Amino acid sequence: MPKIPERVKTQMKKNGLEGVNKPKRTPSHPNKSHVVMAKEGDKYKLIRFGQQGVKGSPPKKGESEADKNRRASFKARHAQNIKKGKMSAAFWSSKTKWITILFFGFGVI
Repeated sequence: MPKIPERVKTQMKKNGLEGVNKPKRTPSHPNKSHVVMAKEGDKYKLIRFGQQGVKGSPPKKGESEADKNRRASFKARHAQNIKKGKMSAAFWSSKTKWITILFFGFGVI
């Protein structure tokens, strides 16, 4: 397993992160709701994402059409940036705040 550089360890400790690619809520940050130390290949990047105070809309049983439409609009609006992968804030926001859960045989819930 490759060793994590010291500068990355320092940033992770400063932001209270448990490990790479593990997002954490930041309720005391003035603007952003989450932070993650993203790693792709041998590159590391500290990413802050999500508007503070705004809730995403993860799928839930019996949700309204408005919530479904809100989630679909977010995914469509940010699709190009989500495709960029782990090194983009849109990817982490989509994964953390707007997650789509797949159950085999049952479709999207």
